[in-house]
Amino acid sequence: MRRTLFTTLTAAAALALSAEAGEAVTYDVDGMTYEGYLAEATREAKGLVIIIHDWGGLDDYEKTRAEMLADEGYDAFAVDLYGAGNRPDTTEARKELVGQLYGDRDMMRARILGGIAKAREVSGENEAIVMGYCFGGGATLELARSGEGEGIAGYATFHGSLDAPEGADYSKTDAPILVMHGGADAGIPNALAAQAADAMEAAGVTYEVQIYSGAPHAWTVFGSDRYREHADQQSWDAFLDFTAHNLQGG
Repeated sequence: MRRTLFTTLTAAAALALSAEAGEAVTYDVDGMTYEGYLAEATREAKGLVIIIHDWGGLDDYEKTRAEMLADEGYDAFAVDLYGAGNRPDTTEARKELVGQLYGDRDMMRARILGGIAKAREVSGENEAIVMGYCFGGGATLELARSGEGEGIAGYATFHGSLDAPEGADYSKTDAPILVMHGGADAGIPNALAAQAADAMEAAGVTYEVQIYSGAPHAWTVFGSDRYREHADQQSWDAFLDFTAHNLQGG
């Protein structure tokens, strides 16, 4: 089994790993300033991975995952969809920000694409895998359905939102998709994973949907009562295999 960082570190140590081993990167999109996070590959880079944060905004969790990817030989860039310094810490504030982005999907995609452009600039890499957690997974699929953004080699979601706007489909998608879903996710039922698979199948997209038994929503979050090591390990290994297969440098 592939060595994974969380098999040798405690959750606390994993979070500590992200303590500014990489660097904050500011950039502008449509006149607003954002602050992403770059973790450069610890050896010759095999490609670029874009991370889209969950509804809490870019924090130590996404930085940790970026460092894990850097340790695997990838340049990783966590984009910021909320704006520099805007890191909501209440459920109400998070719902408001997520609602704004779901209510204006053009704006959501523009912010993602602006982050990707900056990631390419600072890393020197063009081809990229886009992945996201929870809300970030839904944002990843929104970008996939739009067909926007050249040089995207694949899309992946960890316990991501799976519903789509009425009439949306995957007919513009030309890169493979990996959906990793928790079988015990009370908020996102398995039926939605099946519906997403049906939509991708109808569009002729190359895709895979993995469902992990007993895994609730947010099963990858270190140190939380929802964390499930078996699902975290399996999904992380699946993602690394997906990335290595689809990035030309992988």
